[in-house]
Amino acid sequence: MSEEPSPFKHVPVLASEAIEALRVRPDGIYVDGTFGRGGHSRLLLQALGGGGRLLALDRDPEAVAAGRQMAEATGDPRFEIAHARFSEIERLLGDRGIAAFDGMLLDLGISSPQVDDASRGFSFMGDGPLDMRMDPTQGMSAKEWLMSASEQDIAEVLKRYGDERFAVPIAKTVVARRDEAGSAAFQTTRQLADVVAGVVRRRQKKPEVGKNPATRTFQALRIHTNNESGELSRALDAAVRRLHPGGRLVVVSFHSVEDRMVKQFISLHSGKSSEKHPMTGAPLSAPTLRACGRVLPGEAEVKSNPRARSAVLRIAERTDAQVAAG
Repeated sequence: MSEEPSPFKHVPVLASEAIEALRVRPDGIYVDGTFGRGGHSRLLLQALGGGGRLLALDRDPEAVAAGRQMAEATGDPRFEIAHARFSEIERLLGDRGIAAFDGMLLDLGISSPQVDDASRGFSFMGDGPLDMRMDPTQGMSAKEWLMSASEQDIAEVLKRYGDERFAVPIAKTVVARRDEAGSAAFQTTRQLADVVAGVVRRRQKKPEVGKNPATRTFQALRIHTNNESGELSRALDAAVRRLHPGGRLVVVSFHSVEDRMVKQFISLHSGKSSEKHPMTGAPLSAPTLRACGRVLPGEAEVKSNPRARSAVLRIAERTDAQVAAG
């Protein structure tokens, strides 16, 4: 029995550019680490030949349900969807007897269905429970963490993952509101957004045009709630260990925190920022990746899909023949 289709749609950003960057081999094995609603996976399957294989994964049960519906509808034996996190990629490969793959695509951040569905608690645009978990069946919600975290920990998360200038006063106000209202303090996204906006507006000399004052706080809490930086780090490590020589890593990111991680990772493994010999300046270890540039969305895409405006696509290629044993 197939699941009901979701009413929320997702338009992948830089979709054709991402598939082109992968340089898909017709008989290759590929990993779509963020299935979402299948936009990239469908394009990948079109580029693959009959002997190709695509393993898609997502930690969001609703995305996985959409993937299973797609698998059932198409009956495509080349495609498989798994409910999993980035940190489980190598286990998934091992379970399937796959030692290495030819390309991995990661479309980071949050999908349109997650943003648009107020019940998921990701956005301040609608009022819903303050959850923010990509997999609501696991882990601590944003509300639960806010109700138990120290003022220092809250401020640190807002600084690290949101680049929030007013992290300290926001954290102070959150804790004060929590102490005053108890368990009723942050039941909904609107309650948190209003508290944060009040702090930011009092301290801003000049409001940021077109940006809600709670944007950075919500971004930071989402990244922390889902351990997105830790999961991304594990996915990048898996790519280095499991890509075939000449295989491609393609990552689409949407804010500076994750793009900086990807950029620094590629720089390190391409030898650009790796440790050098003190006398000769030569890298102490052989490069395992080659940086292949970045792509930004064009004016037309940003106009038709405003969520594309902050996107950055980075490409790296595996250079050597040392692939981890299966």
